[in-house]
Amino acid sequence: MTDIQDVLVLGAGMVGVSTALHARMRGLHVVLVDRRGPGEETSYGNSGVIDGGNLYPVAMPRDVPTLFKHALNRQTASHYHPAALPSVAGWMLDYWRWSAPEKLEETARVMRPFFADAVGSHRELMKLAGAERYFRQDGWLELYRLPQSLAAQDRRLGLSKEFGIRNVKLTRDETLDLEPHLKPAFAGSIWCQDADTVSSPGGVTKAYAEAFAKAGGRIVIGDAMTLKKVLGGYEVETSEGTIRARQVVVALGPWAGDLVGKFGYRVPLGVKRGYHRHYAPKGNAFLNRQICDEDVGYVLCPMEQGVRLTTGVEIALRDAPATPVQIDRAFRAAADLFDLGEPVEAEPWMGRRPATPDSRPIIGAAPRHEGMWFAFGHGHWGFTLGPATGKALASAMAGEPAHIDLSPYRIDRWK
Repeated sequence: MTDIQDVLVLGAGMVGVSTALHARMRGLHVVLVDRRGPGEETSYGNSGVIDGGNLYPVAMPRDVPTLFKHALNRQTASHYHPAALPSVAGWMLDYWRWSAPEKLEETARVMRPFFADAVGSHRELMKLAGAERYFRQDGWLELYRLPQSLAAQDRRLGLSKEFGIRNVKLTRDETLDLEPHLKPAFAGSIWCQDADTVSSPGGVTKAYAEAFAKAGGRIVIGDAMTLKKVLGGYEVETSEGTIRARQVVVALGPWAGDLVGKFGYRVPLGVKRGYHRHYAPKGNAFLNRQICDEDVGYVLCPMEQGVRLTTGVEIALRDAPATPVQIDRAFRAAADLFDLGEPVEAEPWMGRRPATPDSRPIIGAAPRHEGMWFAFGHGHWGFTLGPATGKALASAMAGEPAHIDLSPYRIDRWK
């Protein structure tokens, strides 16, 4: 007999897990479906920053000299596969257009309600899941090697002040007071105080999933691509047989476009690939929080496994073989700032960030399929915004008064 539930959530990353948990907290019978365990894809490999003070999205350079440097394909912040360019050229052109200063500020204002809710939403689930051991609540640092790079942040700092965000410019010595094991090869930093950081993004995601299961939710292995519309709802094939539900949430990250395309929705969803590798620090060196080397383009992250070195963006076909050249470049650059020792893993890890050209996720109801909901395309911010997204979407599904207007995130906004 077919199992009939209230909600199927497809995708067990931070966005999907958070949505499933919030739906279950509202009394709905929820099944969370993924081909792997919770938090084992993109949500595993990020920098572990919950950046409630974020404003501008990660933008594409617009000045010719910087674009030329990236085109040479030797940067740490970016890498591309030439063979992928014909497939992604349209998306990259739109991304370039949305990286104009006035567009970035527009996106900052549109996204502000979600970022303002990011830290509080995580802390709510943190307490529910008993995951406090992973969390640090003392912000993170954006490090600038060049004085002019630090000075260029003044416009953003002005907007931060307008929104009441605690982004504080620090001198080199003030930065070293916070992180005494950094080397002084930089001009200063911005201390992003409205942020939490975690020591294991995958561990946090799994903890939230365990809280969902303890609350009566079900987690099953299944193939989201088998989803089909049936009388009264949707059904999907899983290791436990066919499961049917009245509503379905698509939270498949970089694979979401494949599924929604089967239902006739076309979305400009690109993939920003990225890598990480863990290293043992030399001697007694340690970091208290995540450090982003803004002028080079990588993050040093104190994690349970060691210091995680995360890279910038790789433009490639989603399923192309890994080419982790940015890891080596980042490792060499990091030697100027911190003493990294031997790598912990034999090979770097690769993940895929699902990104829209306007750097805004796709959240809300499917316009032509009753009971279908979307929650994907968060780019660099899926881990940060997962709980806030889950809360907003579960609220909309339950017909509650909206605390965040979801209209700017609709799937058909590009028409």
